[in-house]
Amino acid sequence: MKIAIASSDDEDYVEHFGKAQKFLIYEFDGEEAKFIETRDSPKEPGEKHQWGKSLNVVEDVDVIICMQMGINAKPALRKMGKTVVEDEGTVDEVLGRYIKHYQFMNRPLKF
Repeated sequence: MKIAIASSDDEDYVEHFGKAQKFLIYEFDGEEAKFIETRDSPKEPGEKHQWGKSLNVVEDVDVIICMQMGINAKPALRKMGKTVVEDEGTVDEVLGRYIKHYQFMNRPLKF
């Protein structure tokens, strides 16, 4: 599956979905995430409701991790079958937490 992480300009911290200038794309096989590419998503300073620009950049991903997401973007992405994860911290921190959570939720049950 592909994961997109909304990022700040310096690519260190997770950003709000509609304000993200970049998306870091990873391929995740259930065990490890491999960095694939950085996708630019230029926004106009001060302009509101730019989530459509972000959407165009992440059309082919399965999971979107961002700090926050607006009231219109979240249901639209979920309707498209995307998993939306809101978390904050560095890119490495949020990716690590997502992987741990995914692995925990998908491990076999022991009876």
